[in-house]
Amino acid sequence: MAGYLSESDFVMVEEGFSTRDLLEELTLGASQATTGKVAALFVADLGAVVRKHFCFLKYLPRVRPFYTVKCNSSLGVLKVLAELGLGFSCASKAPQASRPWGLLTTTFGTSQAEMELVQHIGVPASKIICANPCKQIAQIKYAAKHGVRLLSFDNEVELAKVVKSHPSAKMVLCIATQDSHSLSHLSLRFGASLKSCRHLLENAKKSHVEVVGVSFHIGSGCPDPQAYAQSIADARLVFQMGAELGHTMNILDLGGGFPGLEGAKVRFEEIASVINSALDLYFPEGCGVDILAKLGRYYVSSAFTVAVSIVAKKEVLPEQPGREDETSLAPKTIVYHLDEGVYGIFNSILFDNTCPTPTLQKKPSADQPLYSSSLWGPAVDGCDRVAEGLWLPKLHVGDWLVFDNMGAYTMNTKSLLGGTQAYRITYAMSRLAWEALRGQLLPGEDQDTEDVCKPLSCGWEITDTLCVGPVFTPASIM
Repeated sequence: MAGYLSESDFVMVEEGFSTRDLLEELTLGASQATTGKVAALFVADLGAVVRKHFCFLKYLPRVRPFYTVKCNSSLGVLKVLAELGLGFSCASKAPQASRPWGLLTTTFGTSQAEMELVQHIGVPASKIICANPCKQIAQIKYAAKHGVRLLSFDNEVELAKVVKSHPSAKMVLCIATQDSHSLSHLSLRFGASLKSCRHLLENAKKSHVEVVGVSFHIGSGCPDPQAYAQSIADARLVFQMGAELGHTMNILDLGGGFPGLEGAKVRFEEIASVINSALDLYFPEGCGVDILAKLGRYYVSSAFTVAVSIVAKKEVLPEQPGREDETSLAPKTIVYHLDEGVYGIFNSILFDNTCPTPTLQKKPSADQPLYSSSLWGPAVDGCDRVAEGLWLPKLHVGDWLVFDNMGAYTMNTKSLLGGTQAYRITYAMSRLAWEALRGQLLPGEDQDTEDVCKPLSCGWEITDTLCVGPVFTPASIM
């Protein structure tokens, strides 16, 4: 092992012990505590992260994964991924506030710094990409000072900034993609068009800047895996331009957009199949090109479960009858206020249009009445609505609601409006997963991945036959 993660950094659990079991213990302790109140309690199954990595290596064996730090910068995640040998894709320069670097249980209140954070745990600069194509000059200078040499760009202004502040940098040209069907349309802001690539490569050559590769990002939630094939074909065209102009290009960055949850519109295995077919055609094995990908949601979405407490409640009558004796007969709607909302860990409701559904820690009895209910965050704001249209038993202030799949883009956003603005993460891993991580034990042909890294909360199965899609040809440049 590389020594990034040790047994003291997480709770070792035996097989059969679930995330819910651990959360129940934590919420009981939090309810009885008189000090140190937090808004949310996360349990992170690091074994699920290890499992995702083994799956990635199985289906994309030629691709070297880099983790997108902004997706979830919690130390347990960074350490386990560093232990697995991943590189790190960073965007920001330095921390906005100092904090203790404890790991087993970590309390956060503000956003973490990316380059400085991963270097703090010992990740070498050679495994860091400064991936933001629109950087502050201070970020470029920070990268230069700390030995981070691989930077992205997509325009002349960015190129000029790097020439001045980091002349020894190795640049990766970020190209635009066809992401009109993605949930996140990154090409509206990032990525050079194919028409402008030759001009940018010429300017880089004149400025004595080394362009070593091409990157793209099709955006999150893309329902069409063929978008990867088209972008790989376009990248091949840019590689040819670079060769003609004297650039030695040996990096292809596939970006991200890989799904992190079961039940996504397009399965990871299907995307991998399309990528492998396109790579075989345009960047065949032995061509001397290092294939990278930047993954965030894929690794962490399903690994985190959170419990949030109810801090207030109100019973609302749809109509107010004139007589008091009628009031008790009217159907009730119960409004619950939580310690976290859309300006905190539930920000995906605003940005990803998600609909988080809570589960109760204790299953209600069959004869317990259910009431129309809605969940709201702590902000005095009509937009801070977490969920509505729920049918729940009558709950009380101090009760906890549990939400699954809460690992991506939930804990880096500082709550701006109300709330305690703090949460706690407890890391856990099964002994079987820890042994697999220590030995970097990839499942053999006769060994099911389920046996090596079974998640704390549920089983997992290798999915079905891969779907091989058609191959695209490079788009022409007018």
